[in-house]
Amino acid sequence: MTDSLDKQNAEKRDRMVAEMRREQQERQAGYREQALKLFPPVCGRCAREFEGKKLRELTVHHKDHNHDNNPPDGSNWELLCMYCHEHEHTRDVQEARSQEETSSAEVNRPSLAHSPFADLAARLKKSR
Repeated sequence: MTDSLDKQNAEKRDRMVAEMRREQQERQAGYREQALKLFPPVCGRCAREFEGKKLRELTVHHKDHNHDNNPPDGSNWELLCMYCHEHEHTRDVQEARSQEETSSAEVNRPSLAHSPFADLAARLKKSR
């Protein structure tokens, strides 16, 4: 009984994943075609030009990283070659890590208002 239920759940999950992937591909195909009509087939970073079969190496990058934000004027898109697109996302991850490290270091750092020697004179008087 449990095996049958597990199998049904796995099949349902597989169908849902396949459906989500299909919908994502359709959505991407729609805005990619639109972006290719709006912009010249040139990478926005390295300025490499694309044509023919090489055109498939040109991707649509969402400036705000929201793949559901697809305004018809293309204001949230830029065409990037697959190498520059990968670099863009790698850079974003590195910046996020750097910000996390900086913010955690700031939490552990003493306040600039703190003065460790503020009451040094009083302590010296007490010890005499």
